[in-house]
Amino acid sequence: MFLADCQARLAFDLISNTWTAVVVWSLRHGPQRPGDLRTQIGGISPKVLTETLRRLESNGLVARRAYAEAPPRVEYELTDLGRTLLGPIGALGKWAFDHADEVLAAQDQ
Repeated sequence: MFLADCQARLAFDLISNTWTAVVVWSLRHGPQRPGDLRTQIGGISPKVLTETLRRLESNGLVARRAYAEAPPRVEYELTDLGRTLLGPIGALGKWAFDHADEVLAAQDQ
């Protein structure tokens, strides 16, 4: 059962946001600047990306690094904890790739 205090619900809450898994997956190769992330992801507004990165940071999944430069430069990267999500996100992505046609056919019915 997934009761209110169930630890599994924590994971479901973390990845249920539309952009969480996409941003985590996009950071898998190393640190990136927000503009580069937006270009790579596509379809995400600056505001939503910022909100998603802040949420991931507050949950210990992403680290923010600000550089004392002019103009200011900020990069985000996965923490060790954030990297532990790559396996489950990759598995879910594989499932989606393997079964997308079936899901789309069911939606058409």
